[in-house]
Amino acid sequence: MTATVTLPMSDTSQPGQARRAAIRLASHGGFDEEATGKLAIAITEAASNIIKHGRGGDVILRELREAGTHGVEMLALDRGAGMENIGQCLRDGYSTSGTPGTGLGAIMRLSSEFDLHSIPGVGTAVLARFWSSRPPKPEPEVGAVCVAQRGESVCGDAWAVARRAGVTVLLVVDGLGHGLPAWEAATAALGAFDASRSAEPCAVLQEIHAVLRPTRGAAVAVAALDPHRRVVSYAGLGNICGAILGDGPARHMVSHNGTAGHEARRFDEFAYPWPEGAQVVMHSDGLVTHWDLGRYPGLLQREPSLVAGVLYRDFSRRRDDVTVVVAR
Repeated sequence: MTATVTLPMSDTSQPGQARRAAIRLASHGGFDEEATGKLAIAITEAASNIIKHGRGGDVILRELREAGTHGVEMLALDRGAGMENIGQCLRDGYSTSGTPGTGLGAIMRLSSEFDLHSIPGVGTAVLARFWSSRPPKPEPEVGAVCVAQRGESVCGDAWAVARRAGVTVLLVVDGLGHGLPAWEAATAALGAFDASRSAEPCAVLQEIHAVLRPTRGAAVAVAALDPHRRVVSYAGLGNICGAILGDGPARHMVSHNGTAGHEARRFDEFAYPWPEGAQVVMHSDGLVTHWDLGRYPGLLQREPSLVAGVLYRDFSRRRDDVTVVVAR
């Protein structure tokens, strides 16, 4: 899991905070002066748009590392009026608030990768990535949001991704409670995941269970995505939710009751079909379980990070740590 910064946007002083946070992440990633300048302008535009058009929202910044290349990902999420005509809103000079109308168009031009989803009356989600040099696109693509409970300095949730034996292995962990003890459990689970060489979810889960015994414990789920066999293998303990989204109703994956590190009566691994184009979603209980993307036309065709951002924006409980991981 890489560094994540979440910043609420509700007044005109906060876009500056987002810009400074983005510059710090760019510095960690070795961005040159020109790349850092582009990032700073784009983040300021996106954060200002949330204030002007979105009636408040969140900017989420995440450090990226892929194939030896560093980057910064931005999600700008609001619950504003949304866009009736996205193409028109991307054109320079178009504005609904009397501004020059260069915000979205500038973000699209300045970023390495850009995507957005907007529904009138629901809100807008904007994704932009900035790379020090453009890495190859991973397969499958994985996006995530991981946010600490408001008021906490550390997050008791965590997630990770690894490529092993031709499959992509995903981890989502929710340390019991929140704050420092939950963070310690989640961090121990990440360490066990990194040390593992297995691509089998049940084996990885058992390794994490053994490592978490001295900690408070955690809910843990591991999924292995095989893009060649089009199969998802899954093993979990506790209330991490997993689902496969494609055409028709969501297919929910099974976790056993228990707590990794303490109580685990059974370790089982289940296999599920993974249709072409379907997205795999895993999340902690910081997200409500009855979410439904049926009223979000076109969202499942967007970038996984954008799907994770919309799920966080509209279905998070806002009183707990929350992690959402999406793979396509």
